[in-house]
Amino acid sequence: METTKLVIIPTYNEKENIEKMVRKVFSMKGGFHILVVDDGSPDGTATIVKRLMKEFPTNLFIIERSGKLGLGTAYIAGFNWAIEHKYDYIFEMDADFSHDPDDLIRLHDACAVEGAGMSIGSRYCRGIAVKDWPIGRILISYGASFYVRSVLGMKIYDSTAGFICYSRKVLERIDLSNIRMKGYGFQIEMKYNAYKLGFKVQEVPIMFTDRKEGTSKMSSSIFGEAFWGVMKLKFRKIRPR
Repeated sequence: METTKLVIIPTYNEKENIEKMVRKVFSMKGGFHILVVDDGSPDGTATIVKRLMKEFPTNLFIIERSGKLGLGTAYIAGFNWAIEHKYDYIFEMDADFSHDPDDLIRLHDACAVEGAGMSIGSRYCRGIAVKDWPIGRILISYGASFYVRSVLGMKIYDSTAGFICYSRKVLERIDLSNIRMKGYGFQIEMKYNAYKLGFKVQEVPIMFTDRKEGTSKMSSSIFGEAFWGVMKLKFRKIRPR
């Protein structure tokens, strides 16, 4: 029996990318569905999605939120929607093609075939696999993952990765109401929860390519939240819901 798969794509001002991404995912084998979580994009991203929903009424969905409420809360809204609708495998993926949609199948198979509870599209599990980033950004990102491994003891080489597959049982077990970080620290917190709750976490090597269109959402405040959040996370007791 074929598994049900939902790709959650958070958006803010992604009009240049969202239609191309939707059409690419739906052109692939595997029967992926898409849920866009849009944070009130003033560029009309949601309008584009709603137009496409007329073409793809059974496999394209949207949650519209008012204003920029953070990456973490966007994904949690999507996770709760996915759990409610009983999807077997739930994915995190960016809209900007920095993640290659073709790798969705490899992430799925790591969970559905190889038994991982969470699979990570990893830039760093086999050296450094990043294209079109300046060296400074690579060093910050790679250094952040080294810092997380050192502080939290997780043997994960790309702890800030945002290209993920979860089995539904993992998301049902993690207390999503207790996830506190909203930016890229959210990615670390979710991996740490899965790790501490005893699920198999598997890294799948990918090539990450910087966005060609649209604007990056990275900021110094996001980095600061992750840095201090990891220190606090070390001393928190992780409990299932």
